[in-house]
Amino acid sequence: MAPKYKFTYFNMRARGEPTRLIFTAAGVEFEDVRIDFEKWKDLKESAPMGQLPMLEVDGVKICQSMSIARFAAKETGLAGKTNLEQAQADMFVDEISELLPKLAGAVFASDEAVKAEKAKEVDKMIPEKLGRLEKLSGANGHLVGDSLLWCDLVVFNVAFNVENYKPGTLKNYPKLTKVMDTVKANKRIAAWIAKRPDSTF
Repeated sequence: MAPKYKFTYFNMRARGEPTRLIFTAAGVEFEDVRIDFEKWKDLKESAPMGQLPMLEVDGVKICQSMSIARFAAKETGLAGKTNLEQAQADMFVDEISELLPKLAGAVFASDEAVKAEKAKEVDKMIPEKLGRLEKLSGANGHLVGDSLLWCDLVVFNVAFNVENYKPGTLKNYPKLTKVMDTVKANKRIAAWIAKRPDSTF
């Protein structure tokens, strides 16, 4: 019998979307539980690390967003075909993951002076991170190898937010643009994007 996956996160993309994209791309059924911050107050005590996202696999709870996403990738065959591909995929994920919380800080900061300072840091980080990924990316629409892997989906999620933050940024990175196009062309992903709730981040 196939495992039952219950994924709990807030009603936003952010740190939760990579796992949703992985299950979706693989065609693996999962329960997508979205909660508001008021509900979170009641659930926080039941979260082993006091944070979201959280994945329950046949009742066993797993925390930490990238640990969850990496597990989902292994479960669904999207981690990489070989140990070397898996290491390369992890490399891309580790490099880009630092950008997401920095980007969120620049988008959601309420104090204008703080917002400007965070934006300055993000504006410096974006070309650094994307430049490294562009240099290392494959040229065939995949970061690693010749098939869709979880690193493509993680980078897609971050790049989607980068484009919302500063439209037109990806045009400077042709190989990454091709990866974005590959992900968007996936029928399961396209259907997911069309139906998922709209959110700022």
